[in-house]
Amino acid sequence: MRLSNLGLAFLGGTFGTAAREAVSLGLPAVSDVPWAIFTVNILGAFLLGLLLDALARSGPDEGWRRRARILVGTGFMGGFTTYSALAADTAGLLGADPGGASSPGIGLAYAVGTVLIGGLATFAGIATATTLRRGGAEVDEVADDLPIEPDAWDEDTADAGPDASADRHPGSAR
Repeated sequence: MRLSNLGLAFLGGTFGTAAREAVSLGLPAVSDVPWAIFTVNILGAFLLGLLLDALARSGPDEGWRRRARILVGTGFMGGFTTYSALAADTAGLLGADPGGASSPGIGLAYAVGTVLIGGLATFAGIATATTLRRGGAEVDEVADDLPIEPDAWDEDTADAGPDASADRHPGSAR
């Protein structure tokens, strides 16, 4: 485990959690349905599908791609989306909260709907990434306009281990 990767996940998670709280403050529950949590989980599933497909098709999971995946995918999206709130809200709707209103039908629909729609949102994110890639510039074309060669980003030896090996994806031929 690299300390810099842990820091990226922490930083992304901090901002993702803050973004989720902002959505929760701006989107109240209606008829006991926690729409804010539903929204962040579906939006997060879509964005994660889009991100991971775009990164996977742009090259191996190493260097800047790995750092982007950890910062945005694991960190931000991990903090933005929430399984625990989905589970707690579902339990509350099903009647586990003695002081809350019991709505078993809504609770079941909320739980199943979130999972199914979240899966569809992930596929939609992947499809969107594919469409954007076909309609726009390829990653290599965009990289040609950058001030530094992206290949230089692929070798991150700043905090390499004792053997001075770079951050490489397991199984990488490099």
